[in-house]
Amino acid sequence: MAKVISIKDMPTELKIRLVKELGYGSDGKFVLDKQGKEVLDRYTSEPVEIENMAILPGSTIILDDNPLSILLYLDEYGDE
Repeated sequence: MAKVISIKDMPTELKIRLVKELGYGSDGKFVLDKQGKEVLDRYTSEPVEIENMAILPGSTIILDDNPLSILLYLDEYGDE
């Protein structure tokens, strides 16, 4: 199993560098896609803020760090 590392307390600049390494961008507040549009949480359809993003192990899907999104992600992907 992949090691889980919390990015909650990571400095904003490092979070921005992380999303850029994954092919995304940021305006300093939101995670942006390649076209410069706000990335929406796939389960809530809300824009994902850089300070509240979650990237789960084995994935490059960026979610909002809220219980509903995490639960639905785990339900969809389980132990893949």
